[in-house]
Amino acid sequence: MGEKSGSSKGWCGWFLVLVILAVVVAAVVVTIKKKTSHSDKAPPVPGPPGATVKKYSDALKVSMQFFDVQKSGKLVDNPISWRGDSALRDGREAKLDLSKGMYDAGDHMKFGFPMAFTATVLSWAILEYGDQMETVSQLEPAKDSLKWITDYLINAHPSDNVLYIQVGDAKADHSCWERPEVMTEKRPLTQINTSAPGTEVAAETAAAMASASLVFKKVDPSYSTTLLKHAQKLFTFADTYRVSYSLSIPEVQTYYNSTGFGDELLWAASWLYHATGDKSYLQYVAQDNGKAFAQFGSPTWFSWDNKLAGTQVLLSRLSFFGTKDISDSEKNGLQMYRKTAEAVMCGLLPDSPTATASRTDSGLVWVSQWNSLQHPVASAFLATLYSNYMLTSQTAKISCNGKSFSAADLRDFAKSQADYLLGGNPLKMSFLVGYGDKYPQFVHHRGASIPTNAKTGCTDGFKWLNSTEPNPNVAVGGLVGGPFLNETYVDSRNNSMQGEPTTYNSAVLVGLLSSLVTTSSVVQSFT
Repeated sequence: MGEKSGSSKGWCGWFLVLVILAVVVAAVVVTIKKKTSHSDKAPPVPGPPGATVKKYSDALKVSMQFFDVQKSGKLVDNPISWRGDSALRDGREAKLDLSKGMYDAGDHMKFGFPMAFTATVLSWAILEYGDQMETVSQLEPAKDSLKWITDYLINAHPSDNVLYIQVGDAKADHSCWERPEVMTEKRPLTQINTSAPGTEVAAETAAAMASASLVFKKVDPSYSTTLLKHAQKLFTFADTYRVSYSLSIPEVQTYYNSTGFGDELLWAASWLYHATGDKSYLQYVAQDNGKAFAQFGSPTWFSWDNKLAGTQVLLSRLSFFGTKDISDSEKNGLQMYRKTAEAVMCGLLPDSPTATASRTDSGLVWVSQWNSLQHPVASAFLATLYSNYMLTSQTAKISCNGKSFSAADLRDFAKSQADYLLGGNPLKMSFLVGYGDKYPQFVHHRGASIPTNAKTGCTDGFKWLNSTEPNPNVAVGGLVGGPFLNETYVDSRNNSMQGEPTTYNSAVLVGLLSSLVTTSSVVQSFT
């Protein structure tokens, strides 16, 4: 009896072990299947805009106001109490009205190259995320600000091969510290023409007008047509007379020196293809000019000077969503842009095998000590675009040297950069002026630093630059230059390296915040 009983217990024990092993194996198989399913199957396509995220919504409303702070000309329904009409005579010496447009940064210069970039990026943001802007009542302000710039650009292009690219003399402007409403210094005009060409600034202005023509196509067809005509003529001018404006006009090298014009030619042609559907522009980017200028396989940083990463992402949408009647060579060319855009994304993702090491200890992408926030914000904007293209096209993943990443991973990276600048940093300070409880008080900005009732001339206004009191006016919505690599920030009005906001930074920030306000699918065609 005893021996039989022991044998039975032993058999039961082994049976229990086998059952447990089977359960464990089954669980492992299910887990592997779930992981495989998660990585191989794309999440559902987002529907119409859903619930909004308050912090991004609030930040977007703040950031949009900086365009009003920077407006030149006769202001209508001006929401900025300390701003008034200014530069009303700009362009008079050439019998042109160049009173509109926007001041570049904390000064009173109108630099056409970065201003046109501002318009292009703002157009892109509206085209991709206009429905999300509309959920928080920011679409119309965005369109109004865009038109303020494009009105200026139209007037700055009085004939086919002439483009006024600057109003004001930078040396004279920077020798004064005064409010724009009371400027007294001369404001000379600088132009490019066939004798002194400027390919990159002509091409960037063409991109601005082509992209804006899509924004206004349905709401103001006549204005859209006008913009497109200017864009086509400017592109022809840029492509026919291939000379850098930095060579034609050496004075521009001090502030917005160009490192090359190939990227602007591809950028402009890409926008013209989207605006017109004309295959010649697609062939332009997909064939010989792409081989010459696109730097396929070499990721770059997106900025006012280098449009390659932006062009690669913009053209990727054609690969994601398809184009009709394109040749194999054009398909191959577009695929090269998409592969390079994917390499850009892989460089941004912190867990990627090819992740860039250009970051602070807290994870902010950091490339340059001057205006350090421009690169992380621009990178995050591109990441959200690529993420949305993946979601809308049901693309499950990208591969970075054998490691897979999803659209959600790209969005998480973008959020990390946005959250950092909004206060999620070691300083617990927002770099967006007017947002949060703690933000820079000594912003390098003439108009913000001088009381509206102060009477100053060109040079006696410098007492306000050197004042130890915080700015009397808030340059609301300005994104300051940003932190040093060691994540410190010196809040001083004389610290223009860190404390000067720029209009083009605001355009990219508006795009980033608009993408994060809520979720929705992107349009597959801008037309």
